[in-house]
Amino acid sequence: MSLKDLQLPPLLHSESVCCHCLTQVRCLFPSLSVRRGSQRHITNGISKSKFIKTNAGETSGNLSSWPAEVTNQIVQKPRVIKHHGSLTKPRFLEQLESHLKRELEALDTHGIKVQELRLQVFQEVFGYLIEEFKTYKPIFSAIKNEYDITLAHLREQIRDLQPLRAKLVLVSEQCEKRILDQRVQERDELRALKKECQRLQRVIESMSGQQTALQIQVDHLKEDLATQYQLYRDERDARKLLITRISTMTSTQDTEHDDNNEEDESEDPVVVKMALQVCREDLTKVQVELNRLQAEYSDVVPRRDWDNLNHMHEETLIKLGTLQTDFDQLKSEYDTFLEVHHQLAPAVLHSNPSVLQHGSDNKHIVTTPRPNWEQCSDILGGSERCKELFEGQSSQKRLEILLQQKNGQNEFFTGLGTSSDVPIYLQYDGKLKKLELKKADVVRVIKDIWREKTSENEKNDDFRDLQTFLHSYLVEHYKDKAGEWAYSLMESIQNNLEDDLICLFNDILIGKVDESIYHGQTQLLSHLLKVLIQSDTTQCGSLTVLEFSEALKKAFPLKADQDIEELLAVAQTELKSNGVRIAYQTLYTEDTDARHKEFLSLVKKQATAERLQYISELRMQLEGKGEVDAGHLRTAFKIIDPSLDSETLDWNLSVAFQTKECELQDQALNTEVLLQRLSVANVNRAGPK
Repeated sequence: MSLKDLQLPPLLHSESVCCHCLTQVRCLFPSLSVRRGSQRHITNGISKSKFIKTNAGETSGNLSSWPAEVTNQIVQKPRVIKHHGSLTKPRFLEQLESHLKRELEALDTHGIKVQELRLQVFQEVFGYLIEEFKTYKPIFSAIKNEYDITLAHLREQIRDLQPLRAKLVLVSEQCEKRILDQRVQERDELRALKKECQRLQRVIESMSGQQTALQIQVDHLKEDLATQYQLYRDERDARKLLITRISTMTSTQDTEHDDNNEEDESEDPVVVKMALQVCREDLTKVQVELNRLQAEYSDVVPRRDWDNLNHMHEETLIKLGTLQTDFDQLKSEYDTFLEVHHQLAPAVLHSNPSVLQHGSDNKHIVTTPRPNWEQCSDILGGSERCKELFEGQSSQKRLEILLQQKNGQNEFFTGLGTSSDVPIYLQYDGKLKKLELKKADVVRVIKDIWREKTSENEKNDDFRDLQTFLHSYLVEHYKDKAGEWAYSLMESIQNNLEDDLICLFNDILIGKVDESIYHGQTQLLSHLLKVLIQSDTTQCGSLTVLEFSEALKKAFPLKADQDIEELLAVAQTELKSNGVRIAYQTLYTEDTDARHKEFLSLVKKQATAERLQYISELRMQLEGKGEVDAGHLRTAFKIIDPSLDSETLDWNLSVAFQTKECELQDQALNTEVLLQRLSVANVNRAGPK
């Protein structure tokens, strides 16, 4: 609260001067506060001085003289009151204010220590004020000293804290640097841990693959063990039955002998020995006759096959006659053209002397100029591709290749539509660009398709047919270009049907052959390789001729000796063996067209022949039956192949009736239909594969 807020009686001139002085002090030092009691004390002092002035003579001896003197001096001056009712500002105050204003204006406000300069100006003004007011000098000096001491103390603390501030900044920078280093180190460790995790993941996948391969081998070994155990059990049962029959026959003979010769307890040993010798001779004769019949009729074909072959032969003869007629006509036309050419050749030589001549031989005086095929390199995509296409080809063939390539540059496939009668992998509309796929590309894609489909079949019980899987494969791998790849792949397959792998893939794709044929061939070759590896005790990658022959017999126990000798001869011819050792691993290598060589091709060919022979025996067993149900077909399989296990038998029946094993009760189909379905599936005689 200021003095203006106090309700006081009118002041004299001296009282107003004191109040003005107090106000200026508060303006210079706003931190100083004057209590209301002090203000009241000052006011009372002023009132008392007025009272002392009226009674000076009575009180001068008891009170202090310095207030009275000041009051007397102030009272002696006339009171000046402005017309608007406010007090007049003292001249000293005006001088201090004008001095203060000049000094402050003279200061550089943009300097570094402007605040200290302003404080110094105020200190000087306050010093002038202290010097002017002698009475208040002690208290004002004490106040000034206290402020100076406090300011000095604060400056000292600031000087002490300045190094700490710099140190704080340095420590902060060091901490930030350490934090960044820690983050970089953590990032490197995290990256290293991720790489280690990926490496471990690859190791896990590799071990999983090895485990799967080992599991497959264990399953095969279990199957082999079960088959061998079945054979041993059948052999044991047969031996027991034979012993029983021999015992029965012996007891019967003894009974008859007792009835005929009651007086003799035993037969003559000489007679028994002679009878045994006669029986052995009869057995030898029967065995010789049986061998002769097998040798004479081993190559005999059924009458149905003979009729089919005879019909095909007749058709071939008719076609041959037609072709012979066409050939004779073309030959006559060729002779005519050749005669005309000989007649026109001298005229051409006379009219064009720049025709090329070759040597001094009269046989080649004039020749037809050859075209420069290298000029076609731009059309065929470069000189290397031109050389690759034209190498070893005749001029006519080169012209056909050039026309085919030129037409193929702007050739597009036309989609067959999306109707249900179109295979799912060819259900596309519009124009589809033709891709120039080579045979190596087709073989690579087919192998990749088989690899992924085999992996899917091992994981799932419900198998997808090859058409559906091919469609999903093309969509997954080629996305928007799946249609182009589908049509281009089919065209390349049709152009390379002479290859076994491509032809088998096409037959399975169009439903001509069952998919089990491919898997059966793969398992057959894998089983053979496994047996060869097991026979290689030295692990050197090669076997002697005897070891190789024994391994073939172990792998194919049902093959005849003639087939084993044929396989051995082809292996030696293929490897150009010197008759000592056979490098069996080399037999599994592929040629430049990714095809199996002669040995493995012969193995697959013999397997196909054995499968067809097996179906032929089944046909003879079912001959004369119009329709066959599951029970009759099961019985026929058991008759021609007693060692066939129940699981394989159920699979054969499901293939024949094209239904699940649990739905074979009331099924009955035409015999020819069943045999046709079995002939295109992997149906083989029981035994190791």
